[in-house]
Amino acid sequence: MNYGDPLLSIVVPLFNEEPVVDALYSRLTGVLDGNRLRAEVILVNDGSTDGTMQKVRGICQRDRRFRVLSFSRNFGHQFAISAGIDRASGDAVVVMDADLQDPPEVILDMLRKWREGFDVVHAVRRERKGESYMKRATAALFYRVLRRLTDVEISVDAGDFRLMDRKVVAQLKQMRERFRFVRGMVSWVGFRQGNVEYVREDRYAGETKYPWRKMIRFALDAIFSFSQVPLRISSALGFLASALAFIFMIYGVVVRAVFPERAVAGWASIFVAMLFLGGVQLISVGILGEYLGRIYDEVKRRPLYIADEEINFPAAGPVSTSAAR
Repeated sequence: MNYGDPLLSIVVPLFNEEPVVDALYSRLTGVLDGNRLRAEVILVNDGSTDGTMQKVRGICQRDRRFRVLSFSRNFGHQFAISAGIDRASGDAVVVMDADLQDPPEVILDMLRKWREGFDVVHAVRRERKGESYMKRATAALFYRVLRRLTDVEISVDAGDFRLMDRKVVAQLKQMRERFRFVRGMVSWVGFRQGNVEYVREDRYAGETKYPWRKMIRFALDAIFSFSQVPLRISSALGFLASALAFIFMIYGVVVRAVFPERAVAGWASIFVAMLFLGGVQLISVGILGEYLGRIYDEVKRRPLYIADEEINFPAAGPVSTSAAR
């Protein structure tokens, strides 16, 4: 190992990953030792309730390259990624999941791309093994819709598996919003961004931490954090409702004046109009509520996460977790 080589930081969020920790360690050390990479591995325990923390403590005792930041409770995947980025000291930082669907061997391809001059290297899924057709289809639709709704060029079919240069990490550390969509934030900062393709493997063990409920919430966070299109849609619906009401008003006047025999008094048209206008109003209020709720959470300035335990980190004080800057 050449200690003049650039330092690589690998950030791995963990939530109830006890069955995969040993395999993760074996695969990561195989890549690091086999290629003589100077690296630190930051394992972020996101409030696991199984034996994950006991396993990683043992790893840290026998391998000082591995460091652990443990949260006081479950704060969420995106916050765990952010905490690892806060603590990373490498010239390049790789974020990957613990379930080995993101193969550690792809890190070597990312490093080659980084040495070519790219500041961000996204790992793009060429194939997704072990996932249902519905999940693949909805994921593909999500990325394409998001690109339509935002001005940010988010890589299609790329998750959080990526490499970032130190200057990109420095910018991300200044972005302390609570509703975090890290892959969108990385694209937003700009710099020179490239892709490497890989085959996303089956999950090594355990269960997915993103059921449909969390996936929908994640998609909404992405849209509301990076787009004002929902507000424009609510305005458009309001104009549409007003235009239809005006057209019906003219129609009613004409029918009454020219074809009085066709003017049938009834409740159906009024009932439909009321439902339509009421629906538009509720949709608009709901969209406004989503944005106002996010503002409310931001102005409270609570910490993004709370660390309960740190292992193998340097003696220097930790990076602030506060949303205030």
